[in-house]
Amino acid sequence: MASPAQESTLIGLCDGAVDPKRHQSSFLTNKVGGQPDWQPVLRRQFPRCARCGAPLAHVVQVYCPLEASPYHRNLHLFACSGADCSGRSESWKALRSQCLESEVEPSKVAPAQEASLSASDWCDSADDWGAEEGGDGWGGVKPNRRVEDEPPAEDPAHSDMDVGSRLQVLRLGEPLMDTSLLRSFFISVLDESDLLGEGYDLDHAQELLREYESREGVTVGELNSKEGSGGEEKYEKTRAKHGDAVFSRFMKNISLCPQQILRYCRGGKPLFISEPPSNMAQVVSACASCGGSRTFELQLMPALVSLLQRTDGSAQLEFGTVLVYTCAQSCWKEGSASAVEEVCLVQTDPDQQLFK
Repeated sequence: MASPAQESTLIGLCDGAVDPKRHQSSFLTNKVGGQPDWQPVLRRQFPRCARCGAPLAHVVQVYCPLEASPYHRNLHLFACSGADCSGRSESWKALRSQCLESEVEPSKVAPAQEASLSASDWCDSADDWGAEEGGDGWGGVKPNRRVEDEPPAEDPAHSDMDVGSRLQVLRLGEPLMDTSLLRSFFISVLDESDLLGEGYDLDHAQELLREYESREGVTVGELNSKEGSGGEEKYEKTRAKHGDAVFSRFMKNISLCPQQILRYCRGGKPLFISEPPSNMAQVVSACASCGGSRTFELQLMPALVSLLQRTDGSAQLEFGTVLVYTCAQSCWKEGSASAVEEVCLVQTDPDQQLFK
């Protein structure tokens, strides 16, 4: 198991649109929006908003197996697009699903797509939190917390897609519901430590950083790419005009790549956009399946907000960052056909207009 100091953070970026005429996605695909691709052993699941009861839109799908674990592993994030709901933690759901390699028929798994991540990209730096020993390793485990299950729906019909605007037109696969899905695109990935390496547009990053400093009256400092600097940034601690030191630190950390839409670092430290709640122990509760602790795994970033639109351009979601905490042991009951619900913590953006 790697120590926290050795962990690297992986950054997700918007890549090509998911074109149903060219791509056949599967649970191995990392993507935003569209229809969720469930593992073949799972029943289709249609979570609803705990606040208003409306069906949730699929926001992000990540394939994230753990090293030394025999399981395929996915996280699906869903959110309510209601105007009064999207910025609330109770209106989001994170569902974790797992299955063994032996439970997957190779003929039913779509091949790797040209714009998507390889199956190992998300797990190269992930800690081994999920290895279980022996066939009786599930003794004493509480039943999985199940989300609302419904009978499988007919495959939705896809409409034409405007490739130039990177949009995908889909229908939400819930019976008797005529609800559009969010526009869909692949997620590409890079290691945060490589941002100062060859091929990254440092001049563009400097320009974005200067624009932020001018707007906010805060000095973050020049990005240092000189050889031998270790890729670190110079940072002058100055309060922003709105006086939010937490937000200033958040902006400093993402200044090399403001267009990042997702950060992945299982067992690492999240980037809070505002002060975390004082009752974090209650917010990040114990795993409902095994009673064990949860650990930070990934977060959605502000740059994703403007991309999350329905096919008619309406019902845009609003958030600052969405932090996802998952079972530290990644517990799973073999033979389960329902995903396990994890914890989402939504923080609003104190300066949302910066990302429009």
